[in-house]
Amino acid sequence: MPAKKILLLNGPNLNLLGTREPHIYGFETLSDIESRAVSQASAGGATLSFFQTNWEGAIIDRIQQARTEGVDAIVINPAAFTHYSIALRDALLGVEIPFVEVHISNVHAREEFRNKSWLSDKAVGVVCGLGTYGYQVAIEYCLKHLKTKEKLGAEIPRSKLSENRL
Repeated sequence: MPAKKILLLNGPNLNLLGTREPHIYGFETLSDIESRAVSQASAGGATLSFFQTNWEGAIIDRIQQARTEGVDAIVINPAAFTHYSIALRDALLGVEIPFVEVHISNVHAREEFRNKSWLSDKAVGVVCGLGTYGYQVAIEYCLKHLKTKEKLGAEIPRSKLSENRL
């Protein structure tokens, strides 16, 4: 069985991690997160690729490319796109790849406009407020979910994904 593929996506301004508002986002860089994520995925028998962009169209293009690459799961920190990008929502729904939404800060404890996510109701899971550890939680969930699917020997229908909490 070929290694499962996980795609880690990061939206606008996350390239500034480590220096941007460290009282909210901490001191770890995106490179630190990516390095740990690759190791975690590899230890779990999966490959992990990552992509960060400040451009809405670029992240949508990357999501669409994921389908042609046979990506099995997406971990996405959409950052500000969370709150207004219906196009991002449509792209994720269009490729039918299960995804976990991640936010470093607790978006519900911040400004009111950050309380609305256009993705959460379609995500398999949402992790927020755990700092950069949230990425590890999301990847661990993906690894367990993919192993369960493999053991079952069949695809779990998208409509059942939200019921398959591991």
